[in-house]
Amino acid sequence: MYFRVGGPHIGKAATALEVNADDVLIDHTWVWRADHGVEGFVNGVNGDTDRWFTDTGTNGVIVNGDRVTSTGLFVEHFQEYNTLWNGEDGKVILYQNELPYDPPTQDEWNGPDHPLGFPGYKVADDVQTHSLAGAGVYVFNQNNPSIHTANGFEVPVSSGVRLHHIMTVNLSAGTIDNVVNGAGDPSDTTRIGVPVYVVDYPTH
Repeated sequence: MYFRVGGPHIGKAATALEVNADDVLIDHTWVWRADHGVEGFVNGVNGDTDRWFTDTGTNGVIVNGDRVTSTGLFVEHFQEYNTLWNGEDGKVILYQNELPYDPPTQDEWNGPDHPLGFPGYKVADDVQTHSLAGAGVYVFNQNNPSIHTANGFEVPVSSGVRLHHIMTVNLSAGTIDNVVNGAGDPSDTTRIGVPVYVVDYPTH
């Protein structure tokens, strides 16, 4: 499946893909808010400030069903949660995310429960079982390189929630302060293009 919000024309979406059924398989799916396009915007870097307020996409993927499995999930540039996983016993193998390029200010990127922006992958706080293997969250805040995101990944601390081989990487602007839940070094402009890895979370 392929989703594109905006780009050649103005687009708007509250949530691009929402899964409410149990026992679903998602395979090779790209869910994209096009925060760079040819709409003729002028304010900000490459028109990004205009685009942030006009080509809007709140959430990329929300999974509410239980026992949902995804292989090859690519979700990019949404303005709050790129991926929010609420269901139990979810499994993801290969996840790729770019945070949005275009937040004009830190305040615009922050949320009421996220004083330093939204993670690229969020497992809801009450989830007891979840697994994620092979995942990356990238940052390129070209519109305002001073912007920080606290974590690439946020998950509940539970023995049943396991992450394996995850990373963040800086593509040349902005900062992800931690890989997951305050663990892992920053992806900042001192290590452009150099991934910061967490092999297993939690570590025990």
